[in-house]
Amino acid sequence: MTLAEQLAGLDPALLQELQRYGFDPARLEHWAKTMGDGDARNRVAGQVLPPEAGDISSVPDPSSAEGKRLAQRGMEALARGELGFIVLAGGMATRMGGLVKALVEAAEGRTFLDLRLAEQAHWGKACGATPPLWLMTSHATEAPIRSALASRLDGASLATFPQFVSLRLAQGGSLFFDGVGQPSVYATGHGDLPDALAKSSLLSSFLQKGGKRTVWIANLDNLGASIDPLVLGWHLESGAELTVEVVEKVGTDRGGIPVRHQGRPIVLEELRLPKSFDPTSVRVFNTNTFLVDAHTLARLAMDFTYLEVAKVVDGRTAIQHERLVGEMTTALRTRFLKVPRDGLESRFLPVKDAAELDARREHIRAIAKARGMLRSC
Repeated sequence: MTLAEQLAGLDPALLQELQRYGFDPARLEHWAKTMGDGDARNRVAGQVLPPEAGDISSVPDPSSAEGKRLAQRGMEALARGELGFIVLAGGMATRMGGLVKALVEAAEGRTFLDLRLAEQAHWGKACGATPPLWLMTSHATEAPIRSALASRLDGASLATFPQFVSLRLAQGGSLFFDGVGQPSVYATGHGDLPDALAKSSLLSSFLQKGGKRTVWIANLDNLGASIDPLVLGWHLESGAELTVEVVEKVGTDRGGIPVRHQGRPIVLEELRLPKSFDPTSVRVFNTNTFLVDAHTLARLAMDFTYLEVAKVVDGRTAIQHERLVGEMTTALRTRFLKVPRDGLESRFLPVKDAAELDARREHIRAIAKARGMLRSC
């Protein structure tokens, strides 16, 4: 049976649910026809070089005159209601034993979601204007998160919007079926954000109120990537359309790194680098935390690269296609800001699974207290 015939034979209820999450059958058929050597296809063409001097700046010392001035600029922007905060809370809910990470206890009986809500409330009290909090969910996380938020959702100051889905493919290009014989659904990556946000109308409504400047994007599980007036002030003063936070690598850390490609500074994940480029030669990597000009994001029209990725699902190899939000750096004027990863100033506390959460729990607790997400005793 061909892929087209398999798609035509999908259960109508399943197809309706998939379409609600942006499923595009024609795109899937295109992927199936063009599947090949994923490793070679994913790597960029053209010259890739290490970042140049001036591409990466360090966040100023908060106690310095410059740090205080920039923090004041950020506070004034917050007080004017110029910031929107997006938390990436999608994915497949597989790394916490099947629990939705947003609803996992992070510190003192408070979930990751609780702490992000407390962060929003803290800045509302500190600045007199509450930044809207929008959570990008997925088909796997949307219902539990919306249930937890319940009546607090108002579609503006607190809202969710879903990322998109597709179906996994078998290595021959037909549909991949899971262990119970159903088509295998997956979320197509946080690179869905610009399109999913546009579909939601949240950003356009935000901008219609006037005077809006910046959208902050951070991972749900990285509570270090909290709203910071100093970082916001730095971004505003830099004149960049997009600021990307980076941290020093430790040991064998791997992740998307700042490089120069075709003469411009961008983020490239390791699977996109030419084989001749040594990723260890760049000693920082991005934290998936971004500050982007709100009007620029609303106008962004770019063809994201869907990476071809092999996954082991139910003991078998499946192929899925994903896009990464860091690819915005290829279309927007970008600066990199090196931020701390240690101590109470840390802006990088990722929690990918239960073991990492256990290892970081005390650090998370201390930072949550220091930044107004938990009440200090």
